[in-house]
Amino acid sequence: MAEKVKDKSRKKRAISSFSILLIILIVLAIITVVMSLAGVEGVEGATIANVATAPVKGFTDALPVCLFVLILGGFLGIVTETGALDAGIAALVKKLKGNELILIPILMFIFSIGGTTYGMCEETVPFYLLLAATMVAAGFDSVVGAATVLLGAGCGVLGSTVNPFAVGAAVDSLSGTGIAINQGTIILLGIVLWLVTLAISIVFVMRYAKKVKANKGSTIMSLQEQETMKEEFGEAQQEAVDAEANPNEKLLTGRQKGALVVFALTFVIMIIGFIPWGDFDITVFEAGAATEEVVTPITGEEIAASWDDAQVGGALEIPEGVEGTVVSEEQISDGWSSFLTGVPLGGWYFDEASTWFLIMAIVIGVVGGLSESRFVKAFINGAADMMSVVLIIALARSITVLMGETGLDMWILENAAAALAGMSAIIFAPLSFLLYVVLSFLIPSSSGMATVSMPIMGPLANNLGFSPDVMIMIFSAGNGLVNLFTPTSGAIMGGLALAKVEYSTWLKFGAKLFIVLGVVCMVILTGAMLIL
Repeated sequence: MAEKVKDKSRKKRAISSFSILLIILIVLAIITVVMSLAGVEGVEGATIANVATAPVKGFTDALPVCLFVLILGGFLGIVTETGALDAGIAALVKKLKGNELILIPILMFIFSIGGTTYGMCEETVPFYLLLAATMVAAGFDSVVGAATVLLGAGCGVLGSTVNPFAVGAAVDSLSGTGIAINQGTIILLGIVLWLVTLAISIVFVMRYAKKVKANKGSTIMSLQEQETMKEEFGEAQQEAVDAEANPNEKLLTGRQKGALVVFALTFVIMIIGFIPWGDFDITVFEAGAATEEVVTPITGEEIAASWDDAQVGGALEIPEGVEGTVVSEEQISDGWSSFLTGVPLGGWYFDEASTWFLIMAIVIGVVGGLSESRFVKAFINGAADMMSVVLIIALARSITVLMGETGLDMWILENAAAALAGMSAIIFAPLSFLLYVVLSFLIPSSSGMATVSMPIMGPLANNLGFSPDVMIMIFSAGNGLVNLFTPTSGAIMGGLALAKVEYSTWLKFGAKLFIVLGVVCMVILTGAMLIL
């Protein structure tokens, strides 16, 4: 009887990501209204129009990543239509038979490198679907796939070393304050945070995966989620089972092998494209860039006007009829790697990535031998499957939009900074970390957070005699920790939707881990603040 009651309760569907985000949006709007009515300075009460337009503005704000996800869906639809993806996963699982667990630490470490070097976050969205299918076929569940991506890249971002969107943006925001920053200290502290938190996360994920592998009933997923997981990834799992039952059977055709090679190349180039190589003084992808001289005629009146605008000496008198020219340089080529997207590798963002995936979808269709009708149908169906993910990303961004319009985020920052003044390092460091944890719910963007907060928190730490280098890492770790579970992150909510994992399930899975990681970060950062 007890078992029936338990099964019945597990069949109850958890509240959807859409509802969670809408509830957060409305609650925060009510908070701003209450604060405004109470006369709190700096906070404007959200209006009905603010709430109603926030999802639309969120969609506009997140349009590049939303378009990227739609095209990605079409791309994956083409790969799936060729049969290469399921067959490739089956071949991998067959090769790793008995050693599937080794995939977890290897992949988490690779993702973490992307996180610590260039803030790999929204770029991980494509991998949730792939890793979920792979882990299910290997005998785990899709939570393991989601955790491998999210915790791997997330721990890297938490311990950013040269990430231009976190520590880079933080250092840049302090450039006008006259505060000297030691990059060596930042990198060393980032490495410690990165590797310690990654090691803890790898052990956590591997223990759970091992338990699920031994007993499918130990999964944290609800029965509804398990059914959805089987519907989505069951074909890849069945391919793996069939491969095990027929060890001598050829799994991949020549066309499928070719499609997989192109598939792998697509993701490698995407990652290379996103890494800001110029920040590391690597210019190989800009080789061949060229400029040309442009000669522009200019009249005497324009020369005199330019002289006045420059405020050089007194007024300049130009005899009537005098003309001149202005010679300037115009970029005519961005280098050899810009021939497809117009932007060299290392300067890509989501528009360039969308272009790349669209091109490679066509290439894979040709390599895989798909007819025009099959190609179009597969691409449209693949894009349609991503529509819920796109809407989740847009809705998550709407919360940030609302907070910016009402000023609640800046009010919290300014008042918290004032409250921290005069505290000792052993109190200042952990409270600053907790402040960034709170703020990161409102501003999940690391570069956005650095821009608005470091001009306040950096000088505050410096004036109190504490290391501004450590303050930068407090920001990075606090923001990075929250981005492992905040519902305001489109990458998390979109990625979990692709992996068919409910947000509430993710919280249950990682709650203890998030607390442990937070405590470890506070201990490391407080120690650094006391020593440096």
